[in-house]
Amino acid sequence: MITTEQVLSDYTTLGLGGPAARFVQAESQGELIAAVREADRAAEPVLVLGGGSNLVVADDGFPGLVVLAAAAGTELARDGDSVRATVAAGQDWDEFVRQCVGAGLSGVECLSGIPGRAGATPIQNVNAYGQDVADTIVSVLVYDRLTDAVVPVAAADCGFGYRTSVFKRQAGGGGRGADLNPASATGRFVVLAVTFRLAASPLSAPIRYGELSRVLGVTDGGRVPLADARAAVLELRRGKGMVLDPADLDTRSAGSFFTNPVVGAAQYADLAARQGAASASAGLPHWPAPDGQVKLSAAWLIEHAGFSKGFALPGGEGGARISTKHALALTNPGGGSTASLIRLARQIRAGVAAEFGVELANEPVLVGVTL
Repeated sequence: MITTEQVLSDYTTLGLGGPAARFVQAESQGELIAAVREADRAAEPVLVLGGGSNLVVADDGFPGLVVLAAAAGTELARDGDSVRATVAAGQDWDEFVRQCVGAGLSGVECLSGIPGRAGATPIQNVNAYGQDVADTIVSVLVYDRLTDAVVPVAAADCGFGYRTSVFKRQAGGGGRGADLNPASATGRFVVLAVTFRLAASPLSAPIRYGELSRVLGVTDGGRVPLADARAAVLELRRGKGMVLDPADLDTRSAGSFFTNPVVGAAQYADLAARQGAASASAGLPHWPAPDGQVKLSAAWLIEHAGFSKGFALPGGEGGARISTKHALALTNPGGGSTASLIRLARQIRAGVAAEFGVELANEPVLVGVTL
């Protein structure tokens, strides 16, 4: 049933967002497709909503139809030495990971504790603690709004990259196509289900993240029982306020607000030289990236530009602040507004650019607001 003026703050982990002009909860793939198709035929803006954990919605809300993708469930099928797990877009992601760990299926255990729903994972190419969903995705079932058809997209055609995919890139204005309302917050492809190929093993995939390796007491590439990997990841995430907890105000966020910037080798060398040899060796975290580029730590840049954990706008304007546990998370401890969150994000981005000459990009989807 379609309702009007549904407040979207009830559906985002930030607890921010104004009303939707129209709102409907889709309990099946068919209902989701029908709702989007009807809105497209009426040239109405569309926002398909999952867990709201990677979303920033304007205080004014959304001037069109918001469709909550609520169809859940997982189907398992043996595939030689592995198992194919097809999960509906509306399935809670961490519950899916918990089920996989319990069933002895390896490949997503280091993605434990990530809030949201399964349908969002291929869009962002969700990654954490050395695992990407791109490592195990076989295909993504989508509704193509331009052709009005349901089609499977093979992993090779998903255009996966660091925190991106063809689905995310097609969400931009140029990727929607002339027949779709440019005010839509959802792009050409609506994710219906995701199929993963997981190893049937009681052991984790090789651990390739230094912080996690140290907690687990293994060397790079070591393997541990699935439950141990999941428990360690959850512990690390809780320590950073990255596991939803009503009692922890730092978890009222959209996760990491900025992606780790990727720069050219020359820019990195110049930046390291300007920081000084001691700083470059002891700080300035960096990792190799494709094509000879270098990935930097956005959290390090933010803190060293003068924005410490817990930083808020002067006078606590609007309530938004940086998490007290992790410099990458911008939070709404209560009583905040999207406008104040965006002002804070703009100040941080400008400060990092002024200090280091590096432009930070937002990770969450911005609806009705810009940086």
